[in-house]
Amino acid sequence: MSCSKTQGGSDVDPSVQCGGCDAICCRLTVVLDPDDRVPSHLTDYTHDGLHVMARDEEGWCVAVDPEMGCSIYASRPDVCRRFVMGAPYCRDVRQVHHDQLRRGIPLTMY
Repeated sequence: MSCSKTQGGSDVDPSVQCGGCDAICCRLTVVLDPDDRVPSHLTDYTHDGLHVMARDEEGWCVAVDPEMGCSIYASRPDVCRRFVMGAPYCRDVRQVHHDQLRRGIPLTMY
């Protein structure tokens, strides 16, 4: 998976790497900003009317390619650009996922 490069700062854990991850961030709901330039065939609208990245039947972002990279990396949404590998939000999302797996709770994203 192609993650954003880590940014300097003490809140980024350099031991967290995308290669050892379940790509949980690629299953989160990505709400698009009006300035995002994502091809319309890769987007959808929620029942509440939010413009989001579309997901496949298994919950993956439709822009994820077979090698777990982002097929629109150069034009990915702003929120994806701000998602920093190893930063607190990344670690929190991973921890929730691992806790759910330990408890036998299936991954569900809304």
